[in-house]
Amino acid sequence: MKIGELAAKTGLAASAIRYYEQSGLLPEPVRGANGYRDYADTALERLRLIQIAQSLGFSLERLRCAFANQQDLSKEDLLHGVDMRLGEIGELMATLRAQRDELRKLRKTLTDTWEAGKCVDTGQLADDVAGVPASLPRKQSKQRKQPAQRPLHPLGRNGHVPA
Repeated sequence: MKIGELAAKTGLAASAIRYYEQSGLLPEPVRGANGYRDYADTALERLRLIQIAQSLGFSLERLRCAFANQQDLSKEDLLHGVDMRLGEIGELMATLRAQRDELRKLRKTLTDTWEAGKCVDTGQLADDVAGVPASLPRKQSKQRKQPAQRPLHPLGRNGHVPA
């Protein structure tokens, strides 16, 4: 089948198919007398596998390695790859849950402080919410200090968030 037909069947752009071919993910097709690529049905199967794997978060490099060792790829190897990806997803989920919890704490701290009519001390906020030490060294500027201006970002002067 020609590249346009393969592209239509997979929903991929012809340029993506050529990229997969050039990067070793897709075997080089036979070329006709006219020089056009003529893909076998196995190319369609391979592209569908690539699409499935990418939708599940597998990298192209990991796929390239799996396809390179396809003759040696056992059921156990395949399951091991799936288990590794499941582990990666578990770690990502734990990180995202921790970030969500920190954001909830930050939101509560901000609303409570502002409802009390106070400014938020960013040094204390860093200690309370993210565990970031408030005493991080500040970069000294060689430029002349400008007169105080209204901040363009949510943090006010002296490390306080305005109420």
